[in-house]
Amino acid sequence: MFFNTLDRAEFSFIPALESEWRRVLSEAQELDVGNYLAWPEHDLYGESGWDAFGLYAFGRRMDANCARCPATARLVEAVPGMVTAGFSRLAGGAHIKPHRGFESYAGHYLRCHLGLDIPPGCGLRVGGETREWQAGRCMVFDDSVEHEAWNRSDEARIVLLMDFRNPFRADPPPPPQLTPEVMALLKRENLV
Repeated sequence: MFFNTLDRAEFSFIPALESEWRRVLSEAQELDVGNYLAWPEHDLYGESGWDAFGLYAFGRRMDANCARCPATARLVEAVPGMVTAGFSRLAGGAHIKPHRGFESYAGHYLRCHLGLDIPPGCGLRVGGETREWQAGRCMVFDDSVEHEAWNRSDEARIVLLMDFRNPFRADPPPPPQLTPEVMALLKRENLV
């Protein structure tokens, strides 16, 4: 489910992100495609469909990456309960198949996308709702609801992706149940 305009008032960090989106875009554009890591679950994302440049992974700061994007790092560090943040790049023609986020995170965390470089033909379906990203605007949704994304253009789509504690839940979340592929990636990057 997406959170509507009224719910956006609950997320105090959105105005700061949206007002600084051009600075965040500038830092994202300074990165080379080679700086991004391909996510290892190819059955979901394809061989070269989705990759990310991480700033935080499961609560761990990626110091070298944050140093390369200091304005973005400062903004995401101000998001209450933020555990994961980075740039998400979806290649032209790519499709992320319908899936749900980490089962152990269900309902405990929400996902925010800040649109940065958005060519036409890019969309996101969460549950029964479909939306298109807009440059400079945030979308907040529940990653545990089935969702999929696509880029029908020839250019890459880039958003700033963040996961943060769901402010509507008081109970503490359990630790994530990571797949072996994700664990191998995190170990390779010295994050676990």
